Amino acid sequence: MFFVLLVRILIVILFIYLLYRSIRYFLNPKRKLELAHEQKQFYMLDEKRNTRKNFLITYQGILFEGEKYLGTTHDSFEIVSIIIAIKNAQQLEGLTRDDFAIIEHEVRAHYPHAKVQWKSPIKEFLQH
Repeated sequence: MFFVLLVRILIVILFIYLLYRSIRYFLNPKRKLELAHEQKQFYMLDEKRNTRKNFLITYQGILFEGEKYLGTTHDSFEIVSIIIAIKNAQQLEGLTRDDFAIIEHEVRAHYPHAKVQWKSPIKEFLQH
């Protein structure tokens, strides 16, 4: 009798654990980034409260990384500078200035006080 009760309790605990792990899996932001990357959609993975941690953006199946720099505005400390780089420059084929403007717009929506800069080769492309 005791053994049967113990097995039932273990099955319930296992079920609760599996339910918990599956919920954590589906709500994981990195999984959402990977899914958006595969589906060539826009997604920004960012820990807004962690100013030291870079953010990742996927746009049309291309992965970008943004570095945040903290500074002062008139009345508070804010992210004042962002430098965006591409993970793989070979993937830039087909992107236009409008695509980079969309990315900048989304970044500025999250960080309105920030000046957005691009690293090479995007920087040179946008200057011409």
